[in-house]
Amino acid sequence: MSTTYDVAVVGGGILGLATARALQRQRPGLKLALLEKELQLASHQTGHNSGVLHSGVYYTPGSLKAELCRRGKEEMEAFAAEHGIPHRKLGKLIVALDESELGRLADLETRAIANGVPDLRVLEGPEIQEIEPEAVGVRALHVPHTGVIDYPAVANALAGEIRAAGGEVLLGREIEHAVSDSRGVSLRMREGEVRAAAVVACAGLQSDRLAHRSGIDADTKIIPFRGDYYTLAGASAGLVRGLVYPVPDPRFPFLGVHFTRKVDDTVVAGPNAVLALARESYRRLAFNPRDAFEAVAFQGVWRFALRYGRIAAAEVARDVSKRAFLSDMRRYVPAVSGDDLTFGPSGIRAQAMTRGGALVDDFVFAGSGRMLHVLNAPSPGATSSLAIGASIAAKVHAELLDPRR
Repeated sequence: MSTTYDVAVVGGGILGLATARALQRQRPGLKLALLEKELQLASHQTGHNSGVLHSGVYYTPGSLKAELCRRGKEEMEAFAAEHGIPHRKLGKLIVALDESELGRLADLETRAIANGVPDLRVLEGPEIQEIEPEAVGVRALHVPHTGVIDYPAVANALAGEIRAAGGEVLLGREIEHAVSDSRGVSLRMREGEVRAAAVVACAGLQSDRLAHRSGIDADTKIIPFRGDYYTLAGASAGLVRGLVYPVPDPRFPFLGVHFTRKVDDTVVAGPNAVLALARESYRRLAFNPRDAFEAVAFQGVWRFALRYGRIAAAEVARDVSKRAFLSDMRRYVPAVSGDDLTFGPSGIRAQAMTRGGALVDDFVFAGSGRMLHVLNAPSPGATSSLAIGASIAAKVHAELLDPRR
């Protein structure tokens, strides 16, 4: 069977849902369908991240990340308040362990100020314990408005708004082929065909594949990195009040182990980052032949490994050794006990990588006919999702649904 819509959105994660909602709000009465290949929404990145509402500290001033994170956080907090979704401002400490990290911490403060992050405070030595009594370091940057939220609950609330505005949310609809012509796009599935005047693809871990099937020859490929956490129980769970982060090193691609008290008061530490050999399976030793072959065959992965071999080895060591993971935790919170640690949860991030082995840092969009693809939406993608969705929707209405086309 074939059904025709004004717009179809592919992907039932938080960004696809936010985009669909924004499309309807900007043009009420739009005939819209959201297509998700899984049988429930938020099955992958949205449902497996740490739930942090980022304040915009890390991102290059003037970048899409910086602009959309700040705006998106405010909109997300307002949306959560409107819908009764649990969210909390717990604050974040970014901790310098020794003198060698002080220059980078100062640079981070400068960047955060440029990005308009409010109420920042630099803490010296003993002042750190006023915020996090069990954390150690020589200096820290306190970011009081960083928070946590229940992103799957946000996804379900967005779906409710889409349905209430007359949109359809169709689950179990995997796109096998996309064909554009002068009148729109045909999305072909086992269940039939959907035609739409315009299509927005927010396909996350499958975004590069869907783009390729739509005729886009991008320079990047999605390389899946699995991130594992340990959950703190017992006395160790009471050692962290909010969020405790390391000072990032710009020479390295990963942030390192950090602590997060989630919205349900669960405390997790992590994640590490190791190459995943299955894009959408969260077991530690999960293996998918196609996913593994595509990753290993991509020249960018080998160039990345040559450039960051030592760091990658440390990430793998933490993956296989609880003792190594615990050692990193104790650098920031020495009292953590190994007896209080339970492995999990785990997530997989969809990270775009170039053929040269560089991780793409900013949000990336590409067009093909009447399709718009989100090719990269790393952290703070969830925090920024309402703002990203509004930006995408404005572009679709102005360019893809313009009656003059």
